[in-house]
Amino acid sequence: MSNQFDKSKLPSRHVSVGPERAPHRSYYYAMGLTAEEIARPFVGVVSAGNDSAPCNTTLDAQADIARLGVEQGGGMPRRFNTITVTDGIAMGHQGMKSSLVSREVIADSVELSVRGHCYDALVGFAGCDKSLPGIMMAMLRLNVPSIFVYGGSILPGRHNNKDVTVKDVFEIVGKYAAGACPLSELEELERVACPGHGACGGQYTANTMACVGEAIGLSLPNSNMAPAPYSTRDQIAHAAGFQVMELLARNIRPRDICTREAFVNAARIVAATGGSTNGALHLPAMAHEAGIDFDLFDVAEAFKTTPYMADLQPGGQFVARDMYDAGGVYMLMKSLLGEGLLFGDCMTVTGKTLGENIEEITWNPDQKVIYPATAPITPTGGVVGLRGSLAPDGAIVKVAGMDRLTFTGPAQVFDCEEDCFAAVEARQIREGSVIVIRYEGPRGGPGMREMLSTTAALYGQGMGEKVALITDGRFSGATRGFCIGHVGPEAALCGPIALIEDGDEIMIDAETGVIDLNVDSDILENRRKSWKPRETDYQSGAIWRYAQNVGPAYKGAVTHPGGAKETHVFADI
Repeated sequence: MSNQFDKSKLPSRHVSVGPERAPHRSYYYAMGLTAEEIARPFVGVVSAGNDSAPCNTTLDAQADIARLGVEQGGGMPRRFNTITVTDGIAMGHQGMKSSLVSREVIADSVELSVRGHCYDALVGFAGCDKSLPGIMMAMLRLNVPSIFVYGGSILPGRHNNKDVTVKDVFEIVGKYAAGACPLSELEELERVACPGHGACGGQYTANTMACVGEAIGLSLPNSNMAPAPYSTRDQIAHAAGFQVMELLARNIRPRDICTREAFVNAARIVAATGGSTNGALHLPAMAHEAGIDFDLFDVAEAFKTTPYMADLQPGGQFVARDMYDAGGVYMLMKSLLGEGLLFGDCMTVTGKTLGENIEEITWNPDQKVIYPATAPITPTGGVVGLRGSLAPDGAIVKVAGMDRLTFTGPAQVFDCEEDCFAAVEARQIREGSVIVIRYEGPRGGPGMREMLSTTAALYGQGMGEKVALITDGRFSGATRGFCIGHVGPEAALCGPIALIEDGDEIMIDAETGVIDLNVDSDILENRRKSWKPRETDYQSGAIWRYAQNVGPAYKGAVTHPGGAKETHVFADI
């Protein structure tokens, strides 16, 4: 053991120190612990491991390796699990309403387990989209010394002599529906697209938030982009367990690391990698846990001056494995820092600043994935924030890989995703139209569904570049095309999106960041007077409870008052 700890000021004293805690200690003896082990700090090791999807299947094994690192560092690991809802499987049906809700349940479940058992530190393993921000939100909420570990991405599949991901499978569904390929080709692709363990391989939501973990300082440098099958994942897990004990010894906590400047750094990494628009939902939610006011507009402000540098799918060529082999997110950050686009003095879980970590990185001129900030793919904007008469509370669009950044057209309106998807399959979508999918927001959905099935089907039919799509719901990180999400206020709150009628002209300009509904204000006011709120089918249970408490998307779609309202922090009990 490298560290010795005095438990008299640590949370675990409440369950392990003094004669009055004899009943508590008896449980630990029942699990085979010795008196010396009970006297160590207790470290929660939380895993989102399960058999739901390949994103999560290696997490428990990685968490078990982290336990060895904790023990070597002088701690006593206590492993527990949390849930996931895997978006690739929940996509395109009512199950997707559970996805964003699961982020809150994950954060809550980690909080409750740590509070209930008085753990002194936390190492968290996540694989699928909402488990990453969910676990990092819990770390910021609890503020015990913490390290976040991503379980790693899947390797790409091979089909017709090229790399493929699950995005290609979603898109071939539309191709098949359009009669452009035989069923045998669809079946052949679905069998090879996902060749093993790990999360979706492109710069979709999971890999975007994995990059955020490193950029914001909660993850070890160059740890998160290593694919799940790589043997280096075992070394990373062990190092995380060992290093969290160093953080505990030095009392370096998540809120010391995740300052407002660190959130700006993280937003820049989302834009520079052409990451998922969901990053603009999860960063405000994470900041909220720390009592930091950092909403969609703050995220968008960072986006405006960030070069798009990583040639990653869905807008580009490469996958997460290629990014890792090229040098990872720290390679990209080295170039950004060199141009003064990052705050280098932010603390990280290494115990060093971001700038000090980056000093140890040597630029690799031979790789083809990461462009230098001085000669980026485009000067700004893998992701862009929008605002205007259609979205007073903002909206967001991923423009990485897009040639066309403005779009004006007549609205084609649908009140749920299923109706729109049916219209796509029936070839009823008109070229040049702006498709509107509403009543899919956090409250109105409820649950703010992603729309990958619909957008991918449009691409499969060859319509992806010929229409635009807006919604008060969300898009998958795998979505490409002119797709605007997070439109607020949402339809359930009678935002302007609720008042759109078929044929209304909508103007989108991703260069200037504007989205307008070109309808006279008097006409809109008359429509507003006749508008009536809708009831969903979710009148009990977790999704109903979420709808009662959830706030607007531009603030992260959060469900509680956050760090700004705290009277105490768990770590100080």
